[in-house]
Amino acid sequence: MDWNKYIRQSHRWLSMAFTATVIANFVAMGLGEPPSWVVYSPLLPLFLLLFTGLYMFVLPYATQWRGARRTGG
Repeated sequence: MDWNKYIRQSHRWLSMAFTATVIANFVAMGLGEPPSWVVYSPLLPLFLLLFTGLYMFVLPYATQWRGARRTGG
């Protein structure tokens, strides 16, 4: 199972979900006072984007560190 592929794909889909919720938030604010669930709806995809993005950011350093540890360098 290739976890990196699934993490990258989920990061892409989460970014589209985040963008859609932010656009919906602006539309709802333009129509009046939106309910609180609309205002806070972008937070879940945003936090998931944070975790997947941090994973992809650290991945090259982790593989480099593991490779250096295996070779004894």
